[in-house]
Amino acid sequence: MIQLEETDSGLRALDHANVAVTVRAPDWGGTAGGEELPRLTDAVVHGRATELRFPDAYVSITGTERGETYELGGETGPLDLPADEYLLDIGTAIKTFVRFEGTATVRKTADFETLVVTFPERRRVTLGFRSRHEHPAGTITVEPTVDGVATGLSHLHSAMKTTGPDRSFPTLRGHPPLLEIGEEMSIPDAVAEGTADVGIELVVPPELDQLFVVAPLAYYLQASVRTADCERPVLRAPSVDLTHELPPMPDLQVETGALVRHVFFLDCLVRNVGPYGTDLAESEVLDRLPLDAEQTYDATPAERLATYLDVPTATLDPHVPDWHLSTYVEPDLDRPKSLPFLLDRMSLVYLPETSELTGRELLERSLDDFYRGPEVPARQGGGTAIGRANRDDDVASVDPVKPDLQGGRIHAWLADGIPIDVFKATHSALENRLDYLGRGGGDIEVTVVLNDNDMEDEQSKAARIYRNRSADLPMNVTVNEALTRRELAAVFEADNDFVHYIGHCEESGLQCPDGYLPVADIEESNVQTFFLNACGSYHEGMKLIEKGSVVGAVTFKKVLNEQAAKVGTTFARLLVHGFSFARAMQLARRRIMTGKDYTVVGDGTHALTQSDTLIPFLFELERDDDGFDLTADAYLSRTIGDVYYITVDDDQEDPQYYLCGDSSRYDLSEPALREFFRRISDPVIYDGRFYWTNELLEELDGT
Repeated sequence: MIQLEETDSGLRALDHANVAVTVRAPDWGGTAGGEELPRLTDAVVHGRATELRFPDAYVSITGTERGETYELGGETGPLDLPADEYLLDIGTAIKTFVRFEGTATVRKTADFETLVVTFPERRRVTLGFRSRHEHPAGTITVEPTVDGVATGLSHLHSAMKTTGPDRSFPTLRGHPPLLEIGEEMSIPDAVAEGTADVGIELVVPPELDQLFVVAPLAYYLQASVRTADCERPVLRAPSVDLTHELPPMPDLQVETGALVRHVFFLDCLVRNVGPYGTDLAESEVLDRLPLDAEQTYDATPAERLATYLDVPTATLDPHVPDWHLSTYVEPDLDRPKSLPFLLDRMSLVYLPETSELTGRELLERSLDDFYRGPEVPARQGGGTAIGRANRDDDVASVDPVKPDLQGGRIHAWLADGIPIDVFKATHSALENRLDYLGRGGGDIEVTVVLNDNDMEDEQSKAARIYRNRSADLPMNVTVNEALTRRELAAVFEADNDFVHYIGHCEESGLQCPDGYLPVADIEESNVQTFFLNACGSYHEGMKLIEKGSVVGAVTFKKVLNEQAAKVGTTFARLLVHGFSFARAMQLARRRIMTGKDYTVVGDGTHALTQSDTLIPFLFELERDDDGFDLTADAYLSRTIGDVYYITVDDDQEDPQYYLCGDSSRYDLSEPALREFFRRISDPVIYDGRFYWTNELLEELDGT
């Protein structure tokens, strides 16, 4: 659902996840009606304007009468459009469409921050918006049996808006319906009607663990699922005489994940010959594959699957991007209700396995992850020091275990145990996310709490980060100090989008001037997200999730003040620049040698804000003989299947798009690099250290 509001300078579209697109049109005037849009939209508005300004994004332009197509990617333009009827497809944070007739000029500003559409006179236009965030379309109730779960899986793809390769776009995959276990089967009419019969069937042995593992494959292939007395799962498509056997457990886990990646990537390549196609860098892979993209695009789902299975994995695998998310799920009849949330994020599913961390292994693994500059020797240990609690504090420490992880850039743990290198997911956190989507849009409320005067430096830096970001986003920042138990409880019970607590934590709770506040004592948490930067705050963070929060960052044990401040300020800046909680913590904790003491609880895929560029970037930089080699990495769990592009140089020719999760490389001279870094504010790894682009510019200026 999208809210549209007129502003003094034009329009603003806002969805329930606080993702917004501002369209600047100073002489905008709404009209009662106008042309329809030939695209799926959540909201449409008609009006008149002389000029429309959008945040910088890729734009595909189609002249519907002449049949001409145009693109404006990395160039500034201008692109002069002859008289025709046009449809603009703009990849802003909320998908935006513009329809108009006549001539127009499309360009980007010199700083590449704004896309501008100009008309020679005030023109009738239609704007449409499609959100990347949606509510589940109903609730499926199934009987508490393996067959019941199989029936539920058969309908989870009902929210997909197409059966073609374009289903790989995130905006064409709605949130699957919810799944509950009950006494009687109940499938809402809208869900039953939306369940496409694509002629693909997945037959699985009657074992719950196998159903969980194949759920992502069944969902993405839009297959029907049933159980049978067989030794191994089988994919069938009778119309094309397809029978494809999958291996039994435990190999089924790896094979299913590989097959999802295989099919999804091929969809991303093949869709590029369709109406949403771009100059996609990965499309060159098609030249090496035994398939006709145009013929495959128009094929039935069953025909397309048969074609994909004929593509050699050895040819394709080197080009498939690393998968973004893997979740480890304990297969019991209480867990199927979590599957719709995992599939909404296109997570692969594996069974959980752990082992104990031995001796100094936790520290060794932390040091392996540490961003280590050349002056810091490898495996440099730290001595003892007083952390965020007194030496005699009764810190609620946690002894984590070592998970057996499969492929994936981010890992979620929806099972017993407290492992490292994952975020600890809970079903309540996944449900809580929906509650916040239903509260409507508005300003982002951020509260910083300092209950430890020794950490005033972190408080001032974090507050400055949030306030600086509020110049670009609708964000209100409140700073509190020395809150009593009652006052701190009120902060958690009030509506807040993010609370950054800086202080002590013990088994008795979060420290306040008048004692300790156990989160268990508050009525409910109305704090959507949080960071408890205090010693041993894991259990208090989990209580906040149980009480209503979505996600938060916590610690396993004592943390040193200086290192906690470094993690805290880095994490804060990553969050407000659009990184998800799991990704932000993954990067921030690598700045200290004991980073494994930090983790995320709840839904780690959740992001507090949006990035200026839709998808946040991480850069890696290396010097070479001619200047610099720059690598860009961009992905979010909710944008899997989307594309990105970067304009790094005014002289850049033939800018290309890349799939989210796939890296792109650029050779830059030092002047070009400096100019590029002046235009952006993103994290960058250079010479073994973590910087923000402005910080690295200052260091380069000093060399």
